[in-house]
Amino acid sequence: MPGGRVVAAVTDAHFDVAAGECLALVGESGCGKSVLASALLGLVPANAQTAGEARLGDLDLLTADERTLARTVRGRRIGLVPQSPAAHLTPVRTVRSQLAETVAVLTGVRGRDALDAATRAAAARAAFPEDHLDRHPHELSGGLAQRAATALALVGDASLLVADEPTTGLDRDLVDRTVDELRRHVDGTDAPDDTGAPGRALLMITHDLEAAERIADRIAVMYAGRIVELTDAGAFFGSPGPRHPYSRGLLQALPDRAFTPIPGMPPELGDLPDGCAFAARCAWATDACGAVPELTATTPRAAVPVTTGGGLPTSAEALRTGAAPPPAAAVACHHPHVPEDIRA
Repeated sequence: MPGGRVVAAVTDAHFDVAAGECLALVGESGCGKSVLASALLGLVPANAQTAGEARLGDLDLLTADERTLARTVRGRRIGLVPQSPAAHLTPVRTVRSQLAETVAVLTGVRGRDALDAATRAAAARAAFPEDHLDRHPHELSGGLAQRAATALALVGDASLLVADEPTTGLDRDLVDRTVDELRRHVDGTDAPDDTGAPGRALLMITHDLEAAERIADRIAVMYAGRIVELTDAGAFFGSPGPRHPYSRGLLQALPDRAFTPIPGMPPELGDLPDGCAFAARCAWATDACGAVPELTATTPRAAVPVTTGGGLPTSAEALRTGAAPPPAAAVACHHPHVPEDIRA
């Protein structure tokens, strides 16, 4: 950064996404969610530095060179639904042209009629209306641009799909349809050959907790560049509920719950406080919060072997960050919520 300032946008992000699983990464704007997604695809700015591991099968995404990422990863092994789809679509080409090119490159379909049919099928898969295919990006609403980007991301049937705010600009019915399509991608029931092949994973970055509840298997909560909680989606949205105070605050802010906002504002990533970054907003903060809490496992996760081939992992694991298998559930808090049944 200017003046030699260093911003730790993401720190100690330790998680995995298994084949056939959707992990929803949630948190307020500016907490580092999209930076993490960009790092996985090698799309961070030139002055950014990455460290650690992020393995897709045998490939470490953080050390892979640009040639490998461009030719074998992006679109083929990892599909991306970008946060700002209008900015990622080529402005001087129609949606049909961009989608047809992607279909030809990633699927090998040849012949005018076959390519046209495959292009229309790809559009329908993301609920993009066929009568809008010949429009340019500036002629699309925000919702249609989002659906065009989703259609492009699904073409390669990648083993890992990273969806960065995939429901932005959509009404509730289209939100449900979009995330249901993403879930079918995870389950393998949307494959063009209808094989129902297992092995796809979805990392969904979202502010929409209702969409996360609809399709996610697990929830990762990020605050100020750190993952502060990992847990099962059923436990997060139901009983016993999340354990981190911030996670509980996110749920209580929902209109169908307490509709109570979390007080205060998140800290700037370039000016993080010592200790727990949430302490200034937390009603349960104590002197212990002067130290950064470690992400502590509440449920261990069994070690999973990683493939050495170039295709889908043969085990249940598609993506793993960090050298050791992450826990299935964990919380980073000095005073996590304790469910009533545990107290008893």
